[in-house]
Amino acid sequence: MRKLLFICLSMACILFSCSDNVNDTKKESNVDNDNLMKYTSYIDVINYKSGYYVNISNPWNENSLGEFYLYPDSLELPNELANKAVIRTPVQNVIAYSSTQWSVFLELGEISRVKGILESNYTDNIEIKRLLAEKKIEDVGIETSLKTEIVINLHPDVILYTPYSTVPKTEIGDLTGAVMFPFADYLENHPLGRAEWLKVIGFLTCREKDTEKWFDEIVNRYDSLKNTCQNVENRPTVFSDLPFEGQWYLPGGASYIAQIFHDAGADYIWSDNNSTASLPVDAETVLSKARDADFWRVMNSTNHKFTYESLAVENELYTYFKAYKNRNVIVCDIRESGYFEKSEYEPDLLLKDFVYAFHPELVEDDYKPHYFYRLKDEK
Repeated sequence: MRKLLFICLSMACILFSCSDNVNDTKKESNVDNDNLMKYTSYIDVINYKSGYYVNISNPWNENSLGEFYLYPDSLELPNELANKAVIRTPVQNVIAYSSTQWSVFLELGEISRVKGILESNYTDNIEIKRLLAEKKIEDVGIETSLKTEIVINLHPDVILYTPYSTVPKTEIGDLTGAVMFPFADYLENHPLGRAEWLKVIGFLTCREKDTEKWFDEIVNRYDSLKNTCQNVENRPTVFSDLPFEGQWYLPGGASYIAQIFHDAGADYIWSDNNSTASLPVDAETVLSKARDADFWRVMNSTNHKFTYESLAVENELYTYFKAYKNRNVIVCDIRESGYFEKSEYEPDLLLKDFVYAFHPELVEDDYKPHYFYRLKDEK
């Protein structure tokens, strides 16, 4: 399970500070320039006749990751779209590379449209496991080694892939005729920007009104709690994560989790760093800078029971941190909580978990954390 966490850290480490400005793209004359995405930095969705024009920005260069037209399958395709990348909606056969994609289909009751997923062994979702067992969804391998024959036999009309700068897009689109759609949600550094990608699934399934309502409710809850924390008198300090093979991979000061720390009324120890990427830092430097931090946020992916005692056994260095001594370690069990499947679309719950830890007086007394809980001593 530590391997799963390291994979996730490695993905984060290939990122670097990216401009918040999306690429300027020449719009067709029939395109309304009102962007339907309000918080994202890497995708524009704009009304186009009876469908949508979509542009996905490239953080690594000035080129676009892709331009697409989503157009109802019930209508005749306009002549000007004959040579464009068109996705007919609602999509029928989807391959979803990431759990953050298929989890939205599942929430919307549209999971029957998903025919293939990657690395199914990493999910404990009961419904997905059932569909896999019944062969209604197929495991199609890993991104760098797809089970090509299975993918071809699924006849996908669209493949939602995760665009990494170090992982080239495969030729599977040419083999299947599917539209390769870069789902760049993980690039967003604002919690609401990342969550807003759920609306993309709404556009693909013709459930726009449902996902718009869903997202608006997330925004209202998130902003309400954020505003409650803006004027707190005491802002505790916090640092994050555990080392892997002696190297600490810390969220940059402009990263997704750093933003949540800030919105929850805490000061992130590495907030003076303006990177959106994970920062490789040696253990001695972390101890020097974070020794007196009030809180310590940890992602747990081990199979054994996670306790203060197990932390001390793993590395005596951990016991030197103030957060360890004061029992202010905040833990998320990745598998138990479904963190990588659901938390992206529940940033309001993530925020509330941290507010509950940092400022419990601002949250109802009987609140039960969804993802991060304060680790307790065993009785």
